[in-house]
Amino acid sequence: MINFIGTYDCKADAKGRVMIPVALKNQMSPILNQSFVIKRSVFQPCLELYPMEEWNLLMEKMNKKNRFKKKNNDFIRRFSAGVKVIEIDGTGRMLIPKNLVEIANISKEVVLSSAINIIEIWDKDSYEKVLEETAEDFAELAEEVMGDDGDDESYVS
Repeated sequence: MINFIGTYDCKADAKGRVMIPVALKNQMSPILNQSFVIKRSVFQPCLELYPMEEWNLLMEKMNKKNRFKKKNNDFIRRFSAGVKVIEIDGTGRMLIPKNLVEIANISKEVVLSSAINIIEIWDKDSYEKVLEETAEDFAELAEEVMGDDGDDESYVS
């Protein structure tokens, strides 16, 4: 499992090609020769870039869902809509498919943001807007998601 670190400003050209910054490319070096999966995010107006190994782990989990339950089938269909396999070329560029560029409203300014084992790909204005909108709620969210709920007896406060 790989854990990415950092947020990087980049530029996209007219064809949707984005040059991976050197610092991120160095983190990706063990997996650069592998394929990646790019897809729309479930919750945000951005794209997600999965190393193939991470994608396969997720697909194993999803494949255990009962397809005879309509909700599961609908979720899988929606989750996989627009998914593409991409490569990062020898110069460190990735080509974002045109339909995904449109979905994420990606223009010239792009942000690549680490999200543990995947990279989020954002239009810079959208990224900054989401950060601004969620800034006030972050402390409350952090407490809810990461705060101790008293169930862990090994935790000493």
